[in-house]
Amino acid sequence: MAIKPLGRKTSSKNPPILSHEFVIQNHADIVSCIAMVFVVGLMIQATSQLASIFVTLHHNVTGEEPSAETPRGQPFFYEPGWKDACAVFFYMLICIIMHAILQEYVLDKISKKLHLSKFKLARFNESGQLVVFFLVSFLWGIEVIMREQYISRLSTLWEHYPNHPMSFIHKLYFIIQLAYYLHMLPELYFQKVKKEEQRDKIRHALFGLFFITFGYVFKFQRISIVLLTFHYFSEVNTHIFQLLEIFDKQEKMANCRILGNIVFVSMRFATMVLSVLTFFYGIGNTEQATLGIVALFVVYALQGYLIFQFINEFLRHRREKQAELKAMKKSKPVKVDKAKKEKKQDSDAPETDQNSTGKLKTK
Repeated sequence: MAIKPLGRKTSSKNPPILSHEFVIQNHADIVSCIAMVFVVGLMIQATSQLASIFVTLHHNVTGEEPSAETPRGQPFFYEPGWKDACAVFFYMLICIIMHAILQEYVLDKISKKLHLSKFKLARFNESGQLVVFFLVSFLWGIEVIMREQYISRLSTLWEHYPNHPMSFIHKLYFIIQLAYYLHMLPELYFQKVKKEEQRDKIRHALFGLFFITFGYVFKFQRISIVLLTFHYFSEVNTHIFQLLEIFDKQEKMANCRILGNIVFVSMRFATMVLSVLTFFYGIGNTEQATLGIVALFVVYALQGYLIFQFINEFLRHRREKQAELKAMKKSKPVKVDKAKKEKKQDSDAPETDQNSTGKLKTK
């Protein structure tokens, strides 16, 4: 049995090699071959050192080999560095491959059974991809927060700043985050996203890259992973409810959106409170007070933008509901209106006429 290549749509036409259609249909296979070049490079002694820059994590502050200061079995700690850009590029390739696998073997199989319209299909694919990423990131963030005790001991979020080295899993978290938001840009081409829909997706990708890079480069990794976990919890709820709306054709779960709104507002409030505690009262009392104020401004600017978008989406959804109700009222059956008129005419007629019409109807 032949194996269907990743990312390839079933089509009777074979596009020319290296054409746009060929690249789009086979982009997952092409990217897989590029990623395999780095993996194979690790196995060859002449290229292993170069390939390791892309595959493994670097900028270890505890030393490459165990020593008296770092005995065997103790975890290594890392800091940001220029080699992280190479790792982000490699894991961006992995994100593109995983995107194609999820689309090909999960979302496409589900959507074929649902028979969705083009609008709902696009929304289903987008929410399906994002809910997986947000859920994994949320659970990953919870695991790091619990392990490092960032919530139980809040002072660890700002104590000894900027000397905040990261554990392996903590640094890998940020590499994957940056890689995922970066992979959103080529996916616009691979998924043939329309120009009118590209603006919001590009804004989403660039905002994610900017804010995560800001927190990572300026060594706000501890507070950043907590705030990202808050944000992803809100996003998981939002996209789950969007998927429920697609499946719920009879709108039996319409009130679920209210719960999603409550979660969104509560996460924005928690983010702003924790940001003030960390950047203003924590880092603000150190020599890095200016950088802390700048970081607080950046966080509040993002929260203001998210709240503005939330209000716009809420008002748009409300207008759509009102328009649907008006359309339903106008499209009532004409027979019902005729029946009402007949009843009114009968009630307005004299009693003798009502009795005669009643007898005629019974006949």
